[in-house]
Amino acid sequence: MPTPAPIRLTTRALLLDMDGTLVNSDAVVERCFTRWAVKHGLDPAAVLAVAHGRQGHATMAALLPDRPAELNLAENAQILAEERADTEGVVQIPGADAFLASLAGLPHALVTSADLPLAKVRMAAAGLPLPPVLITAESVGASKPDPEGFLKGAAALGFAPADCLALEDSAAGLAAAHAAGIPTLGIGPRAAAHHPTALTPDLTTVTVTPNPDGTLTLTIHP
Repeated sequence: MPTPAPIRLTTRALLLDMDGTLVNSDAVVERCFTRWAVKHGLDPAAVLAVAHGRQGHATMAALLPDRPAELNLAENAQILAEERADTEGVVQIPGADAFLASLAGLPHALVTSADLPLAKVRMAAAGLPLPPVLITAESVGASKPDPEGFLKGAAALGFAPADCLALEDSAAGLAAAHAAGIPTLGIGPRAAAHHPTALTPDLTTVTVTPNPDGTLTLTIHP
């Protein structure tokens, strides 16, 4: 059979999710939210199906809709503290270091549901540099799947949403990008069911080429 042709996406700026896209933190998320699920008599698998890609308080609100918001925020603060203290098993998504190195001097931002302290901890644990523009939990009033974070990321880079490309792995993150009108490159198996513009198993397959007109071409190699 012939080798599939590479997929090419052209954009002006990149908006990068962190967990599941640059950093594999699944082990920590699963440990922390399994404990929370058991504490509240919930099925851990059902909790984890909602938790990826969202701020913790948004996960809690989705699963326990009758609880006061202040209780969700308090428990979210506790989980964030647990997550910051737990880096066992936190590693980069394959190819993330080379991919980020290739973006030096090109317009890109981190758009994550983590707060800034957690983003710093996880990127450091994975041996990755923080991008120069950061949109974290403190930057927004609404968690993914709300588009606010991606809209703020595009604005911070000075581009229209449609001129950006979001790299995402989760249902919540891809929904947020779609709601913002931003094309998507899905990373990994979680992304496959949520209709990204293109899909790749990890970042080892992706190269970025700056063009003379200021655009960027992402080539996804088969």
